[in-house]
Amino acid sequence: MELAYQFLLSLGGIFIVGQAVSTLGRRTFLPRVTLLLLFGIIIGKEGLNIVPSFFSQQFEIIAEMTLLMVGFLIGGKLTRDSFNHELNNILWISISAAIFTAIIVSAGLIWIGLPSELAIILGCIASATAPAATLDVVMEYKDKGPFSNLLISIVALDDAWALMLFGIGIAIATSLSGHVSESPSILLASKEIVGAIILGAVLGFPAAYLTGRFKPGEPILTEALGLVFICGGLALWLDVSYLIASIVMGTIVANFAKHHEYPFHEIENIEWPFMVIFFVLAGATLELSMIVDIGLIGIVYIISRILGKIIGARIGGQFSNANKTVKNWMGIALLPQAGVAIGMALVASSKFPEHRQMLLSLIISSTIFFEIFGPVFTRVAIRHANHDHSDAPQK
Repeated sequence: MELAYQFLLSLGGIFIVGQAVSTLGRRTFLPRVTLLLLFGIIIGKEGLNIVPSFFSQQFEIIAEMTLLMVGFLIGGKLTRDSFNHELNNILWISISAAIFTAIIVSAGLIWIGLPSELAIILGCIASATAPAATLDVVMEYKDKGPFSNLLISIVALDDAWALMLFGIGIAIATSLSGHVSESPSILLASKEIVGAIILGAVLGFPAAYLTGRFKPGEPILTEALGLVFICGGLALWLDVSYLIASIVMGTIVANFAKHHEYPFHEIENIEWPFMVIFFVLAGATLELSMIVDIGLIGIVYIISRILGKIIGARIGGQFSNANKTVKNWMGIALLPQAGVAIGMALVASSKFPEHRQMLLSLIISSTIFFEIFGPVFTRVAIRHANHDHSDAPQK
């Protein structure tokens, strides 16, 4: 009985606050993602410590369910039209932003004296972004302009490039440090990505044909959630990226489902409650004390990552002949970073136990910074991009 009332009170309180925060976010410069994280910090173990421990322990499964829906919704935006008009920009900017971030962060950390193998790993981890936070800022802003659509498409590919860079980085670091690896990291990263693509396709093509048949032209919530969660369960069982698998499945359904306009639109109606719990619990479980431990290394990492995203996106935009607005603001919009980076840090720390403390302290503490302030940068970028677009001369 005690657990039941604590669970219901916690859930109800978080939902009420989530609605209040959503309203407040429309009246301040802070996105609701940042406000939810700050609320989570206040009520979490670093603050008032009033979140029941059994509730916080469910964070991992809630995070996976939320990211599966986020991945599917992002995939649904990767339609033929977006690829036909923006494929050059999507590929050049996403690849360039990932690679230059890895290079600049690695170089900055080597410059201040970090071992080369550790700096390279951290540089590759820095290339990842946060799809959930980015998507929510776009949805909160209710923006369907070309800049936001391009941003979502770039974020959809970002984790794939980050995983590939991470696999290459681990292989280089292993060689530099003299470690003997039982399984090549590049092959493991390739398996995770290719396996996820295959799984998303295997589920996506039947889903494209079968969904929306019970109520013609209108996919219902149960079939939508059923397929999304089956995709996640199989991805976890097969040890492939569930985020990439859900993005691929969403992309295939969006492009091949001829009998309904918008696949699984019902998911948008229930995604926000999951996002509320996800970000509040993310804030409640953050360990702010780790920020104290990183000092100069953390400052260099944060500044280098910001520079890497801005410079990489600008160079990619230059190669793809993107417009001035995209070149000026896309890198700033790509600054959010969250769980994928921590997952990479955990993998790297198991392969390099001598660097475990530094890896985890630095990535967790910098993630706190980018989780809180990254969405603010994204919101600023979208606002300026829309302003620049509205000021552009009409043809």
